[in-house]
Amino acid sequence: MAVPTIPEYITVHLGSPSSSAANVTLPFPDYIKNVASSEIYSTWPEEAIRANILAEISFALNRVYSEWYPAMGYDFDITNNTAFDQKFINGRNIYENISRIVDELFNDYLRKEGTVNPFFTQYCDGKQVTCDGLSQWGTVPLAEDGLSAIDIIRYYYGNDTELVVNAPVSENVPSYPGTPLSVGDLSENVRRMQLYLNRISANYPAIPKISNVVGRFDENTENAVKAFQRIFRLTPDGVIGKATWCRIIYLYDAVTRISELNAEGVSYENLPKQFRGALREGSRGGEVVTLQYFLNLISPFVNFIKPIATDGVYGAATRNNVLAFQRYKGLPQTGEVDERTWNSLYNAYKGVVDYLSEEAILDRVGTEPYPGVVLRFGDNGPSVRVFKTYLNYISQFFYDLPPLAETTAFDRRTQNAVTEFQRIFSLPQTGQVNETTWNTIADVYSVVRRGQTRLQGQYPGYELLKVTAT
Repeated sequence: MAVPTIPEYITVHLGSPSSSAANVTLPFPDYIKNVASSEIYSTWPEEAIRANILAEISFALNRVYSEWYPAMGYDFDITNNTAFDQKFINGRNIYENISRIVDELFNDYLRKEGTVNPFFTQYCDGKQVTCDGLSQWGTVPLAEDGLSAIDIIRYYYGNDTELVVNAPVSENVPSYPGTPLSVGDLSENVRRMQLYLNRISANYPAIPKISNVVGRFDENTENAVKAFQRIFRLTPDGVIGKATWCRIIYLYDAVTRISELNAEGVSYENLPKQFRGALREGSRGGEVVTLQYFLNLISPFVNFIKPIATDGVYGAATRNNVLAFQRYKGLPQTGEVDERTWNSLYNAYKGVVDYLSEEAILDRVGTEPYPGVVLRFGDNGPSVRVFKTYLNYISQFFYDLPPLAETTAFDRRTQNAVTEFQRIFSLPQTGQVNETTWNTIADVYSVVRRGQTRLQGQYPGYELLKVTAT
């Protein structure tokens, strides 16, 4: 799954999805101008107009990015039926101030922290219809109270909503590569299908997991494809043709709920990893996002690499991190990413990912040092995964601790587990992992890890209660 781009054109179906209505194709900015002029008032405060336009852009981009309608076999990107999509009146007049604002904002969009896909910005008018997302009329008093557009957006969608600015514009090309994928193929398209099938298998366990997701179409991949095809009544030939490709895309969208307000989202891990050309200060786009993702994942393990924004812009902070990595690895210190630097970064990234796998952590009796920052709800990163792995091992001996999914996300379940751990070990019950809580988790993990083989007479890890015979 690539980093989103702004499509040059978008195709709108002038009716409900299954109707025989006509399609119209127009430039993406013109589509947003039409939607905004059809849905909101040009007399509203400018920050309210901007907030609504950002929501409308992200809604449309989510449809394009997820291939929502093409994956179902339709030949359009979005409809103008408000039961499904946004209001679009073909041929209508456009308000001058809305046109000006759209020209400024059309290549900006919203996403959630830790994800790359445009966020599905559900919204409603707030008068005739209310919903869990943005209220269009509700943006007006917020703007009148002095809130900026991004403040209004975060008021409705949460503080973990990010604004991506100046995204590149490109032709909207269908993701299907044009030729079927089969055993022996090696490509990023194969890797994408492997990732998607593995995620779908969490909801459909009859699809076997693909253990080696490296983009090679092997026997395990073929077996997973055949199982998918049998479940969804496609010819079980183990080949990913157009029909199978579209069905996999459709099911992936469905299980991740990518086109819902509370979507799971597409993580940075899904980004392509191959070297595609040199990067330097001033470069922009998806490859820069991947570079920044590599650097951020490595940063907790290399002192001179600092966390940076994954904004797809190769600025001074990214260049400084590249220079630091080149010094660390003994590479020519150019501040530019050639193929040698990219491959070295990729190998370091893979080393961190492999190291942070469950078995790699559990096989170490030694523990990781406190990362230097308090970890709390909403955080995401390798340090979160480390302490969650420790807590999971400890939970085998302290049954009040709930098991956790060993991901990099500090979610509510993680917060509850941390609070319970703090209660058990008489720490302040903050639900946050400061240095004291981290060190206590690490110490308890080390003790139970070393003592995992219980000796005769050893405390079993739970209270022994007297039972009266009946």
